[in-house]
Amino acid sequence: MLLSAQAAGLRYGQVSVLGWVRMSLEPVLIIGCLLASCAVVGAEFGPPELILALITFSLTFPGDVSVRRLRQSLSASIAVNWAVVFGLLLLLGYVTSFTGYFEPRMLVVWAIGTPLVLYAAHRLIPLITPQLLAIDGNRRAVVVAANDIGRRLARSFRDEPTLGFRFVGFFDDAAREGRPADDAPDDGPVLGRTEEVSEYVKANGIEAVFIALPMAAQPSVLRLLEELQDTTASIFFVPDIFIFNLIQARVDDVNGIPVVAVCETPFTGMNCIIKWASDKLLAALLVALASPLMLAIALAVRATSPGPVLFRQRRYGLDGREIHVYKFRTMRVTEDGAEIRQATRNDPRITPVGAFLRRMSLDELPQLFNVLEGKMSLVGPRPHAVAHNEMYRRLIRGYMIRHKVKPGITGWAQVNGLRGETETVEKMRARVEYDLDYLRRWSIGLDLLIVLKTIRIVLRGSNAY
Repeated sequence: MLLSAQAAGLRYGQVSVLGWVRMSLEPVLIIGCLLASCAVVGAEFGPPELILALITFSLTFPGDVSVRRLRQSLSASIAVNWAVVFGLLLLLGYVTSFTGYFEPRMLVVWAIGTPLVLYAAHRLIPLITPQLLAIDGNRRAVVVAANDIGRRLARSFRDEPTLGFRFVGFFDDAAREGRPADDAPDDGPVLGRTEEVSEYVKANGIEAVFIALPMAAQPSVLRLLEELQDTTASIFFVPDIFIFNLIQARVDDVNGIPVVAVCETPFTGMNCIIKWASDKLLAALLVALASPLMLAIALAVRATSPGPVLFRQRRYGLDGREIHVYKFRTMRVTEDGAEIRQATRNDPRITPVGAFLRRMSLDELPQLFNVLEGKMSLVGPRPHAVAHNEMYRRLIRGYMIRHKVKPGITGWAQVNGLRGETETVEKMRARVEYDLDYLRRWSIGLDLLIVLKTIRIVLRGSNAY
């Protein structure tokens, strides 16, 4: 719902009726619930409510209404996304004193009723899809190449009817060899060889052709494009960039020149503003709340072992630039050289107070000041010591991609069981995979989920020593 990456990549002028429904349904329903809430409590829908509606629409458009989401944790997804949106609105209203313009009962009804309406709307999608397809048309499509990408396309057309395409079959030279005309792979029938595409399209009224041939087959692609110019079918080329580790992939243009983003930070445009604002506001709030606790920890560290209260260690930050990360000192040593040994269970270097701080992750609290400085985020890939970075970047493919965003106090890997010591390369590789998955899937809702999971894990004190 909130700033859906999939929907945000669409060019609005080229979106189909189904596309507009998918993007607009959630925002329109949320605004409708606001109107209904005003009517239920007898409140007037005046200028303040209109401003609230416009702000809410800007936060939730484009939405993501699809059959695919029905197979995921729909209720949790809706609840988390709406909690993020409503929380941001309340925070904005509190900071600007705008909340006082609204009837409190209306806000309560709106907060409770909206997720229920959204859930019901998503459940109705399978019932309204045939009517939407009748309006927009269900274009018959073929895929050239029954390779991995081609089969993924075919499965997408089958699993997500709101895309507006009805898959007819494949054209593939290798798959066609030795097959009878009615034989078919699991994902659909093979209708012929690539040289037969044009004639089949003309004879059978095919409206869309998806070319999934590899980029190495350029001569075949050019010949096929030339032949298809004699048809009225829409032609889509699907490059085999999926062989790469795609991060926030999208199609863009540079002064009219089309480019494909294979690896890009998720924090551009409005996403950058949202991430920056949420980091600053939440970090400032947490510093204010945790100040007495941090003062008590500082006194305990100073009183129980010689050395500084804070430990500054060199780490890699955004774009691989070196930063200094603050932590409460938990060891009798302050290592920051070319070789650093990770803390292990029953490590003799750890002080008694330090053991408690590490188990409860309280030693990380000073990193809130790193967030306020703009060098870290609340949520992101955890920063590793420079010495560890230099070692693992040579051992793990794509390791440095995690530095396309600011490091975080907590992260997706940490809430998935990869908190604490990574004594093997395989464990570090698994951590990096979660970090890259975070970059692919980022949303404010995911950040909130990670924060909530972190609190639960910290209270249990698992895998931290």
